[in-house]
Amino acid sequence: MNIGFKTHYFKELAELESGNFWFRARNKLILWALHKYSPELKSFLEIGCGTGFVISAISKRFPETRLSGSEYLEEGLVYARQRVPGTEFTQMDARQIPYESELDAIGAFDVLEHIEDDETVLQQIYKALKSDGIVFITVPQHRWLWSSVDEYACHVRRYSANELHQKVCRAGFEIIRSTSFVSTLLPAMYLSRLLQKNKTNMNMDDVAGLRVNPILNKLFEWLLNFELVLIRVGVALPVGGSRLLVARKPMII
Repeated sequence: MNIGFKTHYFKELAELESGNFWFRARNKLILWALHKYSPELKSFLEIGCGTGFVISAISKRFPETRLSGSEYLEEGLVYARQRVPGTEFTQMDARQIPYESELDAIGAFDVLEHIEDDETVLQQIYKALKSDGIVFITVPQHRWLWSSVDEYACHVRRYSANELHQKVCRAGFEIIRSTSFVSTLLPAMYLSRLLQKNKTNMNMDDVAGLRVNPILNKLFEWLLNFELVLIRVGVALPVGGSRLLVARKPMII
């Protein structure tokens, strides 16, 4: 089975993500979405929690919430447990989630694109949520951005909005919010992918993409913060390197 991630990546990821514009901006977007759509959050599971960067931020914003994190690879959980020692972490295959109608919310942040059978994962998320529970998803977007960078990152796909919407709805969910993000940086992303297009041997430094010039890093984060302002007031950005989707398990009467 393709595990969809390089195990040696976790160490440097844990050291660099807190200073990287993309991870920081994505955390702000996730925290905003959780606060808006699950303000009374009591139980939350993050699937594919990696080094615990996201769930660490959630634990600070929702200190009374029962948090749990899962990861297919034990190597990532070593760092997650250090970051959020009070949280329950388990090694788990997202195609076999051991909960049934138990959780208020589940997050899968840049996880589904690594899994061939993503629809099984969505069905498992649906099963694990309580009636009226919420799923929060982020994925890389636009097939025309596909390049050797995605292959090196062990992506199976980049989603179109329509593909993601159809799969989420087939699992039984009702979509309540969907928007692109990383929209302002799309031209730069596209140019970067064009430059990588003809590279077949990606012997790159695993985390080279996370090391950004400090001035550019601040500029990029400012631009993504501006996108968050737009999203907060209800703008659905039509294109962008990533997509945020929020969906609800219908109330069972």
